[in-house]
Amino acid sequence: MSEVEKVIELAKRRGLFWPSYEIYGGVGGLYDIGPIGVRIKNKIVNLWRKYFVEDNKEFVVEVETPIITPYKVLEASGHVDNFTDPIVECTKCHRIYRADHLVEDVLKVNVERLSISELNQLIKEKNIKCPSCGGDLGDVRAFNLLFSTNIGPYSGSTGFLRPETAQGMFTSFRKVYEVSRERLPLGIAQVGRVARNEISPRQGLIRMREFTIMEVEFFFDPEDDEVPLYKFEEDEINIWRAEDKAKGEEKVIRFKVKELVSEKVVVNPWMAYWMATANRFVKALGISNTFFEEKLPQERAHYSRQTFDQIAVVKGERVEISGHAYRGDYDLSRHAKFSGQDLSVFKKYPEPRAVKRKAVIINKDKLNNESKEFVKEFMTKVANKSPEEIEQMLATGFTIDGKKVSDYVVVTEREEKETGKRFIPHVVEPSFGVERCLFLSVLNAYSEKKDRIVLSLPREVAPYEVAVFPLLERENLVRKAKEIYLKVREKFDAVYDDSGSIGRRYARVDEIGVPYAVTVDPQTLEDGTVTIRDRDTWKQVRVKEEKLTTALGKLFSGEPIEKVGEGS
Repeated sequence: MSEVEKVIELAKRRGLFWPSYEIYGGVGGLYDIGPIGVRIKNKIVNLWRKYFVEDNKEFVVEVETPIITPYKVLEASGHVDNFTDPIVECTKCHRIYRADHLVEDVLKVNVERLSISELNQLIKEKNIKCPSCGGDLGDVRAFNLLFSTNIGPYSGSTGFLRPETAQGMFTSFRKVYEVSRERLPLGIAQVGRVARNEISPRQGLIRMREFTIMEVEFFFDPEDDEVPLYKFEEDEINIWRAEDKAKGEEKVIRFKVKELVSEKVVVNPWMAYWMATANRFVKALGISNTFFEEKLPQERAHYSRQTFDQIAVVKGERVEISGHAYRGDYDLSRHAKFSGQDLSVFKKYPEPRAVKRKAVIINKDKLNNESKEFVKEFMTKVANKSPEEIEQMLATGFTIDGKKVSDYVVVTEREEKETGKRFIPHVVEPSFGVERCLFLSVLNAYSEKKDRIVLSLPREVAPYEVAVFPLLERENLVRKAKEIYLKVREKFDAVYDDSGSIGRRYARVDEIGVPYAVTVDPQTLEDGTVTIRDRDTWKQVRVKEEKLTTALGKLFSGEPIEKVGEGS
C-alpha cells in the first residue's frame, strides 16, 4: 500500500473520513467527515480564521452568504460560460473521462494549458484508447461543472449550488462597505460549503464534488501602495515563475516577501501580503515544503490577471493547497453591469486638485442658421463624441455637405477643482479547501514506528491535546483518573479513555494525533505522581499531580519532556 492508501485506511478505521452513502455503494466525490475528522477540520478552520481574519481584523470582516445562487449572478460572474472542464466519451462502451486527466495518465505529461482542439489532436496523434474497453474515443467537448436547481416552484427560476463562496461576497460588497464605515482596504472573509460537478473526482479528499472553502475577497485601491509588508520582514517564499515555466524550466527561486514587490514578481503588493499569510498558515498545519506556482495566461481562470497556486509537497505528492488570484476589477464591474447598480466607491483627495479637462463647445447660433437636414446630420456625426475624437475630426478637416465641422465646433481646455474620484476597487483572493487541508495535514503527519502508526499533528490541529488514562480498570484508579481528567480539561482540550489495554489506548491516541497522554497508575495513589508520555518519542516522565497542568503547559511551549519530570 502507498502512504496515501494507508492514510485513507486509517481515516476509515479511526473516524476521520470515509465515502458517503457506503451502505448504498457510495457516490464518487462525496465524503463523510467523522467525529475525529470534524475535530481536526474545525481546528483547521479556527487556525485559518486566526491568520486571515483575527490577525487582520483592522481591515477584514467575516460574512455568511447562501449556497443557492440565482442564474443571473453566475451569468454575470462568467461561470455559466466559462466554468467548464474537457470531457471525452468512448464510442464503444460510452464511459466518460475528463480528457486532460486521461491524457496525463496515459502520456505522463502535463496538459493543463491545452485547449479542447489541442487535446483532440493529441488523442488522435497518440492513438489514445478507452482505458476500460479499448474502444475509440470521440471528440473532446466542454462540460459545465455547475450543479443546477430550481428556486421555488416556478419554471425559469433557475439557480445553481455555488461553486465558490466569492460571488456572495461580491454581491454583498456595497452593504459590507457601508457598514464598515466606507473604508478601503476591506477584506470580506467566508467559510462555507460549495459544490462542483467534477467529472472524475479522485484522491480521496483532494478532488470532491462537495466541500468547504475558506476564502477572502480583499478589496483595495490599486493606486494605494501602503501595504504592511513589514509583518513579514524576514519571511521567504519559494516561487516557480511563469516565465520559467514557459521555457520548460522547473526553477523554484526563494524570494524575501518584499522582493516579490521590488522585483515585480507579483502585479500588486497585496498579492505578496496574502501569499505570505498563506505560507505561515500552511506551516502551522505542519507542512513546510511548499512553493507557489505562477500560472500561465492560458492556465488562469477567466477572471484572473495573475494566479499563483500554492503547492504542498507531501510524501512525494504535489498537491495544490491554496489558490491566489489577482481578479482586478472584473467581478464588481460585471455585477455592476448586469445588475444596473453602482458598485464604485468615492475616493476623497486630502486636498482638492486642479485638473484640466477638455470640453466640446458647439456654436449653436451659427448651427441654427443651417437647414434642419444639416443640423440633424451634424448632431448624428458629432453628438456623443469625446473631445479627443472631435479634435481628430477637426485635424483632418472633416466636412458635412462640404462645410467644415470646425466652423461650428471647437475644443477648449478649462481648469476645474476636483475633490475626489469614483473607481471600482480591485480584488486579491486567497482561497483554501478545508478538506484538502485536512487530508494533507494528516498525510504529512503520518509515520510508522515499530509497526505502529503515529500522526504527528501540530497541537493547533490535533483533535485533542491530552489524553488521560487509568492504567488498569480498577475502581480506585478509574475514579482518580476521572478526577485528574476534569482538572486537565479546565486548561486543555482533553479526552478520557479506560477501554482496553493501556497499549491499545496509547496506540489509539497516537493514531489520531494526540500529543501527550497522562496515565494514572497504582504509584499515583501512593505518592501523587502521574506519567506523561510523549506521542512522537514515546518518552515518559513522572510529575506531581498538582504540577501536571504546569508541566503540560511547558511541554506545549516547546520544553523537552526530560526537563519537566520530577526532580528536573
